Amino acid sequence: MTAVFYLVRHAAHDNVGGFLAGRSPSIHLGPDGLAQARRLGQRMTQERFQSIFASPRERTQETAEAIAAACGDLPVTIADELDEVDFGSWSGSSFDELNKLGEWQRWNSMRSMAETPSGETMLDVQQRSVGLIRRLAAQNADARIVLVSHADIIKSVVSHVLGLPIDAWPRFEISPASITTIVVGEWGGKLHTLNETTG
Repeated sequence: MTAVFYLVRHAAHDNVGGFLAGRSPSIHLGPDGLAQARRLGQRMTQERFQSIFASPRERTQETAEAIAAACGDLPVTIADELDEVDFGSWSGSSFDELNKLGEWQRWNSMRSMAETPSGETMLDVQQRSVGLIRRLAAQNADARIVLVSHADIIKSVVSHVLGLPIDAWPRFEISPASITTIVVGEWGGKLHTLNETTG
């Protein structure tokens, strides 16, 4: 018995790469991001899946809704385990501002030994995201499930599946509106596709 998980990063908001959105409220997809989400939805019509789970953030909900609309209006379930890293007071800051902070530099040089101002570590992130996947796989044998989340969350899952240290996160890319597929069974997990983009 195996379960297939489509790990989807949300489509781009208007200033992706300009500032750390984190858990800041009201970060929505702009016109370009909504178009990107619709293309992602059309791509996902090529797959068969039974359920969609998404982070509580608006940008992930909007991406999940685009997939649901294209694929038969499946309900979207909010999963706190898929939420963005809790960056605390860093959320909303520009990367120019953050790059001046020693704590931010430590976070990006060795995340296995660092934590955000809120006290969350990447190992905490990995534990909650992988824990959700394990529970869903155990409860839904042979299921195919879409999980709409954030780049760091997906990277933590991929690192776990591949047996990589959490500090391996810069070695691969998870682009906006990308699809990464993993398969999970009693034997463990394997990576099927990584960072498939829809343009």
